[in-house]
Amino acid sequence: IQACTTLLSRKRRFDWLSKLITADEKWCLYSNVTRKRAWLDKASTSESQAKRERHQKKLMVCVWWSAKGVVHWEMLARNQTLNAQLYCEQLQRVKDVITQSHPELSNAIFLHDNARPHIANVTLQKLLDLEWEVLPHPPYSPDLAPTDYHLFRSLQNYLNDKIFRTDDELKTTVQNFFSSKSGAFFSKGINDLPRRWKEVLEKNGDYLL
Repeated sequence: IQACTTLLSRKRRFDWLSKLITADEKWCLYSNVTRKRAWLDKASTSESQAKRERHQKKLMVCVWWSAKGVVHWEMLARNQTLNAQLYCEQLQRVKDVITQSHPELSNAIFLHDNARPHIANVTLQKLLDLEWEVLPHPPYSPDLAPTDYHLFRSLQNYLNDKIFRTDDELKTTVQNFFSSKSGAFFSKGINDLPRRWKEVLEKNGDYLL
């Protein structure tokens, strides 16, 4: 509630959202078989469905994006996980991309969740060095993280029922997904934030307009 109140009171107009960069990570599976429910007569026999392997091959995608589109993305090596040191290296690469290709985001306002690599002391210092303003984000609130409620939800729908044999196949498909999305898609994900902040306060009876 406190975070949403702070964000809503920042400005009545939300033109500053055009400077917002948000980011997150997601595991992308090689096998995205979905088990579907089906209504059957008592005398009917259901079709067998493949089960997911317990320990699947997967790659982690890390993406930074704004209301205009993807700023930078990376796919980690197979089964590689993210730590604070790697995250700081990624932040520097994002800064370099912004300097070269997105000068309008030079004074970025940054939004990410409270995963450990994101809030480690070394990461906080790196963000200070980059001179990025970091927006408050309540813990355990994927409904207030655009990458969770918008980008990754759409990406998973795109991956559903697809099976990949190689890292390159998976990487190419993720790249195709990002390339297929229009500016309106990314803009909607970012500009939906004020409505979601208001909903949090309205549900708790603490928002008066």
